[in-house]
Amino acid sequence: MSDASLRETAIELSAEAASLLRCDSLEAAPALLGAVITVADPAGRVAIRLTEVEAYRGEKDPGSHAFRGRTARNASMFEAGGCIYVYFTYGMHHCLNIVTGPAGVSRAVLLRGGEVVEGLEQARGRRPAARTDRDLARGPARLCAALGLDRSDDGALLGGPGSRISLTLPQQAPDAGRIRCGPRTGVAGPGGDGEAFPWRFWLDGEPTVSPYRPAVTRRRSQG
Repeated sequence: MSDASLRETAIELSAEAASLLRCDSLEAAPALLGAVITVADPAGRVAIRLTEVEAYRGEKDPGSHAFRGRTARNASMFEAGGCIYVYFTYGMHHCLNIVTGPAGVSRAVLLRGGEVVEGLEQARGRRPAARTDRDLARGPARLCAALGLDRSDDGALLGGPGSRISLTLPQQAPDAGRIRCGPRTGVAGPGGDGEAFPWRFWLDGEPTVSPYRPAVTRRRSQG
């Protein structure tokens, strides 16, 4: 697929999706379950149906990268809803967020897990360690790797001219009875309090939902 072809196949956000991404992340997160995010590049397209997400709310959220304000790393979180925030963590992984809300408020939804529904061979090539197809995008770093995104994509728009990333909401939203919520995975400190911040959302019964793990307290070495 040539660069010209990528531009020609760019998909505009639907009015419904654009409206959703103007909302606070806490409202947008569960509504993104069942949506499909697609990334095209010269090798083809990979599309993932979202089954697990987490909401982050900037200055109102001690678990957010933007809790203490804007930095070079998190600047994309302060853009208006409709772009992506990609960060690098643990010196080895990239993770993908969809920015929501108005400019300046730093709201984002972390994409934690999903099912590859297009581009299986390409996703398998990017995730050779995956033992089964359900593990291709089961976890935020795996999902980002399967889509082939990294920090160079940080701030990219979802849809529109020149964009290779698109978001499509489901024609029929998942049954509300299947949507579960709970504490966010691996968030340390007050932001990891599941009673105060039950902001991880997932579709019950989906095999691509990652297992919940609390934050690990790292002890400083003695001596």
